[in-house]
Amino acid sequence: MKKIIFFLLSLSTAIACAQNKLNTKMEQFTINDEAEVLATVRMLGELMIARDTVAMNNILDEHYTLTHMTGYVQPKEEWFVEVSRESMKYYSSKEVNHTVKVNGNAADVVIQNLVDARIWGTRNTWRLQQKMKLEKRNGVWIILKSVASTF
Repeated sequence: MKKIIFFLLSLSTAIACAQNKLNTKMEQFTINDEAEVLATVRMLGELMIARDTVAMNNILDEHYTLTHMTGYVQPKEEWFVEVSRESMKYYSSKEVNHTVKVNGNAADVVIQNLVDARIWGTRNTWRLQQKMKLEKRNGVWIILKSVASTF
């Protein structure tokens, strides 16, 4: 009987250790995913300033939409034309705050930036908040949509 009790105690200890290691690995995956998600979102900002719509296309979903502060929902292709023509010209961006929430292969980001941009003829430093949805595909984070507002 003592051997059975000892075996069960040893087994439960081993299971608890394995569970702790698994939890630690899962936390590490989440931390890595959060960093990758944030890097993707920040990269989009840099590419907007560079007007690199080819590279932007690589991190945006084919059905990506940008909802502007006005409420206008703009398809990716139309936005790319605006960026290329510089009717939407981004000069600089300074990050103020961000939150990242990862749930498996889905992520939600809220990022606040001070963005120096000329949008449809009006240049300003905008207090821009973007709420973004991302999805991990084949190990790469893709931005599905962005909704802009002020903060």
